[in-house]
Amino acid sequence: MLNYKIYTMKLLKKSSCWIVLFGLLFSACKKDFLDVNPTDRLTSASITTDTSLFEAYVKSTYIGETIGQNEGEGSPPGFGRGFEYAMSSSVTDESMYNTDNGSWLIEQGQMAANNTGFMGSLWARSYAGIRSVNYALGIIKNINMSAGHKNMLIGELEFIRAYRYQDIIRNYGGAVLIGDQVSQLTDNLQNPALFARATIQQSIAYASAQLDDAASKLPLDNSSTWALGRATKGAALALKSRLLLYAASPLYNAGTWQDAATAAQAVINLGKYSLSQNGYQQLFLSPNDNEIIFERLFVPNVARHVCMEISNGPNSYDGWAGNTPFQNIVDDYEMDNGKAISDPTSGYDPQNPYVNRDPRFYATILYNGAPYRGSNVEVYLPGGKDSNQGPSNWNASQTGYYLKKFMNDAYPIDNPWSVAGAQPWIYIRYAEVLLNYAEAQNEASGPDATVYAAINSIRSRASVNMPPLPAGLSQSDMRTAIQLERRIELAYEEHRFYDVRRWKIAQTTENVPAYGISVTVNPANPSGYTYTRKISLANRSFLPQHYWLPIPLTEIQASNGQLKQNPGY
Repeated sequence: MLNYKIYTMKLLKKSSCWIVLFGLLFSACKKDFLDVNPTDRLTSASITTDTSLFEAYVKSTYIGETIGQNEGEGSPPGFGRGFEYAMSSSVTDESMYNTDNGSWLIEQGQMAANNTGFMGSLWARSYAGIRSVNYALGIIKNINMSAGHKNMLIGELEFIRAYRYQDIIRNYGGAVLIGDQVSQLTDNLQNPALFARATIQQSIAYASAQLDDAASKLPLDNSSTWALGRATKGAALALKSRLLLYAASPLYNAGTWQDAATAAQAVINLGKYSLSQNGYQQLFLSPNDNEIIFERLFVPNVARHVCMEISNGPNSYDGWAGNTPFQNIVDDYEMDNGKAISDPTSGYDPQNPYVNRDPRFYATILYNGAPYRGSNVEVYLPGGKDSNQGPSNWNASQTGYYLKKFMNDAYPIDNPWSVAGAQPWIYIRYAEVLLNYAEAQNEASGPDATVYAAINSIRSRASVNMPPLPAGLSQSDMRTAIQLERRIELAYEEHRFYDVRRWKIAQTTENVPAYGISVTVNPANPSGYTYTRKISLANRSFLPQHYWLPIPLTEIQASNGQLKQNPGY
């Protein structure tokens, strides 16, 4: 298991002040970088002469730099936005963050370079991580360890750096590619070349090449000497699969669908991964599941994290509601016969709406009447304990739903931070690779048998058991089916934000009203309730410039305007 030692997290924070990457990253560095003979940190000499400290430093680069966070507030989130209070699902048509937390302005189209909401730290945090990797790659030649282990560490660092670039590419487009460079305070930080942004194609080509090299160096399996949570060959190949899928997508238009299909096939050909046999819900609670390709593990008192149970649980259970699902995604779950609820032959009853749905619905979303922790969720009015008439009513869901995915019912909701046991956050899993393959192969060659096999294996696996897709679909129909399958299978896993953008459908999906459900007691209805759609978050808006995030204004200013902003900001 990859345990992130407390001292390595402090080491990473302090090391970011030893070396300055370039002007736009000053915001990620504390002001004590000019201290002489510091006594509150480990020195570079300590790392280069102590192999265990150096390896601890390498592990700490998975976590990344803490941006805008005080020491002691917990560990930063690693890659993307995983395991923060508000997830990226809450700036999509999946959910809303119940108390805003800087997410509503993004949903309502008010994001600007000087007001980026909760997505604002991604640029600086990513480059801070790249800086840390570059520093390690620069000194590894001086580390006294076996050539074989050193080679694996180089591959690990290349993987981490490529993942950081992936975060930059998928949020901002073309990256500033700095290679192995680590700039010093004495360097000319006014050099325009220091801030030149590569094209998307160049950026993806660079990250992909890094992943190819990483895959050639990394071990196939985790082991006692290469702990669970550290990158493997499969993780490098799977991240490349994602990058090349993005490259071929309409927004990027920087690669081919055939290359994306080939990259996904390379992961499949390893023969190492399989779809979970432990159940869809259990997958997200089990660090050792064979479907997991790359994950981050959280261990109490070592890498403190935002506990999913308290941050998303219903108010009557002392939860904070957090990322509350929209009716929009609830409506997209099929009936368990494979038919859409809009199909008059599906059997769907709008006044008894939660019966006979895709089993993944029950593992993902808590709804009125859902069993939960020995009771049932009650969002109905009047008097429902999980409504705004229940206890802690300020934490009641505004959409009529609560999140269930990722929640471990064995963990306490109240004061959960010291509970025993590891908790995973899955960055990449095998189902995503199969979906990557199906999408790319369908676009490259049409809906052949391998496309059907990939999708149907996901739908038919243990605990899901959904019917196979209908035979004879056209390429366009299969495209629609694959997009829906990604929406359902990967719900709340930080994919939707990027999928609707790369498909260039966000101007549709993000401009529709954000619906919730109003539930009122009505004994005359078969279910005992009346269900009425309502708007939960008003004035959602998506403009063409929102396909990319704005680079924060502070970073533009730090470069004296040499860093080129994305259009529309």
